[in-house]
Amino acid sequence: MNHHCLVFFYFCFLSLVGCATEPTQHFLDNDKVFQAQSLMQGGAYKEAVGIFQVLARSELAQQDQFNLLAAEAFIKFGDTHSAQTHIASINPSLLSVEQRNQLNLFSAQISLSNGEAEKALNQLNIIPSYSLNHKDKISFYQSLAFANSLTGRLLQSADARIQLAPLLESSEQQDNNQAIFKTLHLLSSQTLMLKQPPTPDVLGGWMALVRLIKTRKSNHDEIEFQSNLHEWKRVFPQHSAHSYFVTILSDKTVGHDFNQASAIALLLPESGGYAQAAQVIKEGFKAAYQLSIEQPALRFYNSESSNIQNIYQQAVSEGADLIVGPLSKDNIQNLALNTVLKIPVLALNHVPNLIQHNLFQFGLSPIDDTEQVSNAARNDGHDKILILTPENRQGLRIANYLADNWEQTGGEVIVSQGYNPKGNDFSGPINELLNLGESKHRYQRLKRLLGTQIQFTERRRQDVDAIFLSAPAKVARSIYPQLLFYRATPLPIYSPSQIYSGRPNRSKDIDLNSITFCDIPWLFADAYQGYLSLASLDSLSRQFPQKYIRLLALGIDSFNIIEHLAELESAPYAGATGVLSVNSENRITRQLVCAKFIDGNPVLQSFVNNENPFTEDSIYLENHAE
Repeated sequence: MNHHCLVFFYFCFLSLVGCATEPTQHFLDNDKVFQAQSLMQGGAYKEAVGIFQVLARSELAQQDQFNLLAAEAFIKFGDTHSAQTHIASINPSLLSVEQRNQLNLFSAQISLSNGEAEKALNQLNIIPSYSLNHKDKISFYQSLAFANSLTGRLLQSADARIQLAPLLESSEQQDNNQAIFKTLHLLSSQTLMLKQPPTPDVLGGWMALVRLIKTRKSNHDEIEFQSNLHEWKRVFPQHSAHSYFVTILSDKTVGHDFNQASAIALLLPESGGYAQAAQVIKEGFKAAYQLSIEQPALRFYNSESSNIQNIYQQAVSEGADLIVGPLSKDNIQNLALNTVLKIPVLALNHVPNLIQHNLFQFGLSPIDDTEQVSNAARNDGHDKILILTPENRQGLRIANYLADNWEQTGGEVIVSQGYNPKGNDFSGPINELLNLGESKHRYQRLKRLLGTQIQFTERRRQDVDAIFLSAPAKVARSIYPQLLFYRATPLPIYSPSQIYSGRPNRSKDIDLNSITFCDIPWLFADAYQGYLSLASLDSLSRQFPQKYIRLLALGIDSFNIIEHLAELESAPYAGATGVLSVNSENRITRQLVCAKFIDGNPVLQSFVNNENPFTEDSIYLENHAE
């Protein structure tokens, strides 16, 4: 758990201390309290214990509360004997309900460390888990899983880890999935079959998957296994174990039968919310097709006219040997999970953790955007960053992608903050992001806790190197000046591609000066040239709303990469949307170019590998265009 969350939970605990005792005018040595808090936050548990012990002796009215804090520090330090000594001195009747739950949780952890699993289970069973804070819920379910495992209750242990999963950071969930799998793998196939709950129970889904894999190892019939796996994915389409396929089954579930296509079917919607986006993609596809010497037969299908599986089968029966589309994630998932893909599919979007034979996924995924901008910031030497994203589903996804990319390269996310994308005043989120109000909040909490006045001095955050800002151009033009007003300078700002509208607009983008962003090369005349460049297709691009401009490049590449699909893993292709390659899940990944707003204009900063990879491709287009 990150540091700012630990600070939050620590102050929640101090608030509980105040609830358990009568307000007093006695002056608590808040310097020692905050010193202990800082030590706990930094992992210096032994040093924190000494301060809590001093406070327990000097603050008799709150002695039990500080002994409880000392016990927690001892447990984290690994000295459960001393922790037990402190717990034994506590009078539970002087604790709040929340603190008594924490006392029982600490006691259970001590019992587990002493090998007394049954005793630990009894202590855990009296704790109402719903009343625990986030941090203690994690400890509760981890302890419950361990205790059940030690006592041979393997199904209960796996179920505890399933309850634990949504509480974990995304980077921790794969380890938890592995623990679930390994726990259930200890059971016999017969036990897994007889005790499997009815669908769509999550535990039942895990049990069915483990039994399926056990069967695979025993009969070595790969064709039957793939058929059964396809059925499992149909029955459990949203199951958390889908992400585990990457490590367990990737060598068998991914792959393709791609050969050069002689007949292509485009499955795109002609009505509904995706219709206009589909039209832009189709125009880009057709523009690239018309410049090609090799022109396979084309047939267009309305993906909204019928069930997507039926449309796929119709296209196959009418001679298609490659499908381009569908576009919506629902259609992609329905097709992949309910159809054996006899011919390859180049889907024009990305569904996470969806891995299927003959399925390629190609779209303008924010995964690529966030990875590129993270790499740019790391290459500039930054280590500790702040993240500011919209408070909506897309904003949360981008924040998670940014944090995962950053932490995987050894960086540290200090704070991830959301903002209301429909607002105009961003001072509140910016104050939280820059920590301008933390000193004030700390003062107010202590004042409520102690019932007396204490001195207050506001302090500004000084522990970061850069800021990641996710915002569309219009919103960013309001946020960035406010960041500067609230002392964000001289912190460099990095952003995914959405901060750029797609066309230079000096009078408006001058408010974004010095922000670095990464985007598709097609938007920059210096990066992508030739008959399919933005300049060459300017009149076509202006027929559609500005927000769809990048989809024209996606259409161009969705045709041009077809002849390269079989070699993309080893020979990347320099396309309009980036340098394209394919990863182990058959997702087409994009290497972008990075630019910085200078005097209101986006100025390229770097190409992949510090050279322009699009020059050769541009020459190819000019030499082969008729």
